[in-house]
Amino acid sequence: MKLPATMCPKPDLARHIDSARLYENEKIVSDAVRDSGVSRSEVFVSSLDAIDDSLKNFGFDYLDLYLVHSPLPGKEKRMAAWRALLAARDAGKIRTVGVSNYGIKHLEQIREAGLEMPAVNQVEIHPLCQQRDIVRWCRENGIAIEAYAPSIRADFSNPVLQDISTKYQRDPPQVLVRWSLQHGFIPLPKSSNPDRIRSNAQVFDFEISEADMKRLDALDRGKAGGISWNPVDAE
Repeated sequence: MKLPATMCPKPDLARHIDSARLYENEKIVSDAVRDSGVSRSEVFVSSLDAIDDSLKNFGFDYLDLYLVHSPLPGKEKRMAAWRALLAARDAGKIRTVGVSNYGIKHLEQIREAGLEMPAVNQVEIHPLCQQRDIVRWCRENGIAIEAYAPSIRADFSNPVLQDISTKYQRDPPQVLVRWSLQHGFIPLPKSSNPDRIRSNAQVFDFEISEADMKRLDALDRGKAGGISWNPVDAE
């Protein structure tokens, strides 16, 4: 999947691995990167929470992207965390800084404080939960959108999704990832199944028509369509 040029290790490459201490997969990811034979500079690794601990777990000198996981601690702690993240970036520990699950209010507070804006906001995005107001605000302010849970946690029962999948002779997850890409999002599909991981990447040899994109867009239920933790309205 294509990342903004400022976030890519190389302009023509996008091996993006999303990690977090909460997932307990940082050490596994670092081992996989080393065993892959691919240069560290050609793998884009992101993580959440506790920078120094994450760097220790990975055994890396830097991370490409680091995110504040949520806006829940309240404004004072949010702003302190953001300033700390910027300082860590300036110290060379992180290449790019961003946030996750931030609503417009939280992003505006960063701007009003005169601080550098996030490069990324990672939020739940899929046809049932499009969060269009947040997407619109981020695009107007140059913030890339990473879409987590793009495959709706494997709930493929929607008849429109089923019909479009049959039409294009594609698995529902491939249609969902393709929908996300065509909207300019950075989808983060998750799977522990090697066949499914490969399948999720095989989405660049077809395109969903404008009419079928509109059918999927019409499934939007706003935040009510979310199937994950979605604290975008937190104080």
